[in-house]
Amino acid sequence: ALLRAANALLQQRRYHAALAVIKGFRNGAVYGAKIRAPHALVMTFLFKSGSLREKLRSIAQATYAHSRNLAYFVFTYKGLLAAQSRLQGKRIPFHSFLAACIGGWLVFGDNNPINSQIIMYLLSRILFGLSRLAVEKGYIPQPRQDPFPLLAALVWGTVLWLFEYHRGTLQPSLQASMTYLYEDSEVWHDLSDFLVYNKRTDSK
Repeated sequence: ALLRAANALLQQRRYHAALAVIKGFRNGAVYGAKIRAPHALVMTFLFKSGSLREKLRSIAQATYAHSRNLAYFVFTYKGLLAAQSRLQGKRIPFHSFLAACIGGWLVFGDNNPINSQIIMYLLSRILFGLSRLAVEKGYIPQPRQDPFPLLAALVWGTVLWLFEYHRGTLQPSLQASMTYLYEDSEVWHDLSDFLVYNKRTDSK
């Protein structure tokens, strides 16, 4: 009977906006955990030192932070979107921008490693999206050739220049990845740390 009552409540259109906010919170928490847990697992065991317990704690903390922030953001965004739509009687494009700005300020405004990674992830996709939108709207002409090879060249040229000469400007996880790829590959002592391991663990 309780299950039937709950299912009946979920079918009520007048509660749809409020229920969508709750489900958005749920989906944000689940998606954040699914995205962060594998990433944290790989990065922690690849680059961080410490005991197994410390590594597992670090993975759990990163996963929780990502999951929590995404859940809070979706909850805030959808709640503000519903409130604006109710107040004005309809939804307009500016509602989305304003709701997301407020949610971004409140939830992702703290400058920490998790938030920083999420913002940089979004920024790269925003730049691609705005470029495509500018072409669609006719603000810039359609390129005659695919500009992606030039973009790839400039991105890699810039990031390696920053890594070599202004390393502190790059995010710590990117520094760690590049150190592994471009600096650790310069050092070896024998076949073990040339092919099998990245670095020797003994005192030879």
